[in-house]
Amino acid sequence: MGSILLAIAAGGVGLVAAALYAWRVMRQPSGNDTVREIGALIQEGSSAFLRKEYSILAVFVVIMFVVLAVFIDYNVLGNTTIASLREGGAVTSDGPWTALAYLAGAAGSALAGFIGMSIAVRGNTRTATAAQHGLNKALQVAFSTGAVMGLTVVGIGIIGVSALWLIFENPSVIAGFGFGASSIALFARVGGGIYTKAADIGADLVGKVEAGLEEDDPRNPAVIADNVGDNVGDVAGMGADLFESYVGSIIATISLAFLALSAGSSYSFDEPKAVLPLVIAGIGIIASILGMFLVRTGDKADMGKLLWTLRYGIFGASGLALIGTAIYINSTDLPFNLFWVVVTGIVVGQVIGTSTEWFTSYEGLKIGKFEFNPVKWIAQQAQTGHPSTIIAGLSIGLYSTVIPALAIAAGIFFANELAGLYGIGLAAVGMLSTLGITLATDAYGPVADNAGGIAQQAHLDPEVRKRTDALDALGNTTAATGKGFAIGSAVLTALALLVAYTLVTGVTTLDLLNPKVLIGTILGGLLPFLFSGLTMQAVGTAAGAMIEEVRRQFREIPGLREGKEGVKPDAARAVAISTEGALKAMILPGMIAIIAPIAVGALMGAEALGGLLAGSIVSGFLLAIFMANAGGAWDNAKKYIELGNFGGKGSDTHAAAVTGDTVGDPFKDTSGPAINILLKLMAIVSLIFGPLFV
Repeated sequence: MGSILLAIAAGGVGLVAAALYAWRVMRQPSGNDTVREIGALIQEGSSAFLRKEYSILAVFVVIMFVVLAVFIDYNVLGNTTIASLREGGAVTSDGPWTALAYLAGAAGSALAGFIGMSIAVRGNTRTATAAQHGLNKALQVAFSTGAVMGLTVVGIGIIGVSALWLIFENPSVIAGFGFGASSIALFARVGGGIYTKAADIGADLVGKVEAGLEEDDPRNPAVIADNVGDNVGDVAGMGADLFESYVGSIIATISLAFLALSAGSSYSFDEPKAVLPLVIAGIGIIASILGMFLVRTGDKADMGKLLWTLRYGIFGASGLALIGTAIYINSTDLPFNLFWVVVTGIVVGQVIGTSTEWFTSYEGLKIGKFEFNPVKWIAQQAQTGHPSTIIAGLSIGLYSTVIPALAIAAGIFFANELAGLYGIGLAAVGMLSTLGITLATDAYGPVADNAGGIAQQAHLDPEVRKRTDALDALGNTTAATGKGFAIGSAVLTALALLVAYTLVTGVTTLDLLNPKVLIGTILGGLLPFLFSGLTMQAVGTAAGAMIEEVRRQFREIPGLREGKEGVKPDAARAVAISTEGALKAMILPGMIAIIAPIAVGALMGAEALGGLLAGSIVSGFLLAIFMANAGGAWDNAKKYIELGNFGGKGSDTHAAAVTGDTVGDPFKDTSGPAINILLKLMAIVSLIFGPLFV
């Protein structure tokens, strides 16, 4: 119990630190009247979308609560809890408790996203104002804003899982918490992603290419909707996403510690191993807070120096987390091999992150006179037109999967060698142990992006926009890195949940020569493609409506395109179009993740469902990495050209790069990052409902 209380205390420290960072942000000046007016529009649009989205999700949550409470009248041990194991076999039903945990998980995920977005829509004006006084000042405000999100996610996550484990000591109950978190995360990520990319595409294609306007020009009707999208998609959606990743890895590892089969095919419980992921997560929170103090830069830093500024914080936090983990494991009876499992997880995460940085940053690898840089190569290819840009980005995305795939394969091998299947889950916990600072470096990107838009619309000094653009370009890379971490951990977590599923259903092998298993595997491989197709189609449909609206306003509002004084676009109409398109389109992809595993299990049995999970993990992992990295590379290729390279803004090369960025937007911000939630949501649904199919 002492170790669990320490984990809860660490979560409390994280929330206190988040409050202090929020206070630090709110103390900064919010700018002149124009800056505050634009910020208020963004804040109003973001809050309105989130209210509508959560009101729809509340209906779904209530329905699932009833289903769990009424139909799940067993737990994963066949009505056996830890207490009954200790006391000789008392039979209990945990359906209502699982349902309550589901509500808690859904509420925690929604709350984490809401808090992160609430501070982001206030930090953007303050970052724009701080950029008037230097790059370091702007970085500190934007990073502090992101730190609120990072520490809120890990604080709420670890307190929720630890408290439920302390009360119930039952993997069925905490699986319900993970199910709730995954449900909200998928809808929030998909809905927010559709919203932000519909607005972004409309703003770019009509405003920048057709009308020849600057990025975030105040004459563009879609600009405010685009700024709102940064918050509802890249902040609220991402916060819910990584909250789910964080608690999912912990829950999977606890389940494996609980469900380890003994030689006599009876269940055994290793309490120290069940508590270990909670302790590691707690250590990681403290390490993340300390690592944040290392994030500092000069006012003339380039992209490379800015990257290293954030790396110092992440690497420092990882080192501190490893030291703390080694001390804790050494003080217990746990085998020290488990420390090396955590090292494996952190190393695999860093390899994936570094690989992602290289494929999505225009700071390349230099050897003598030669420079190897995928982003600059895409920019160079854009000189020969739109098709060349698309082909270049697709090729980069495809072979960017090699290093992450090899890293994950090596991580699975070493984790299994060191600690068996339990080690796979623990490696995922190690990878996400310092999520507090990793998410802070990710969440600050949308804040910097918004700050640049506000600076442009408020006609601040061009030097301000130059500084925010530097932070925004770095934010694209750190966002891609964060997605890489989330996707990599999703594979390990989903695999650990698959193992737990096989234990609760008694499926000891997945034989591909069994037609049912083979069919399940094919269907599982199909689902990420179907899911991505639906979300991409949704973005295209919503973007088409936005494009027509922007064209209509330029055509029908006299003086708007020419910038006549006093003439303003109808930003509210653009916001409404994105909101309507996103909320309608998020329902079907989200329901597929829940209905598909239940349908396959009910129609073809537990073995077929196991095959479905295995197939989805393989295809989903590679597809997610491909989409996230291709999108990030296209985006930064456009930004590299906008710095004055290969013709700069307004050139044919730039127009081709904008097309690439437009295609890449739903890749990296809608479909790609949502796949990792799809994998874990299907796995946790299978874990909860699996015994019904035996």
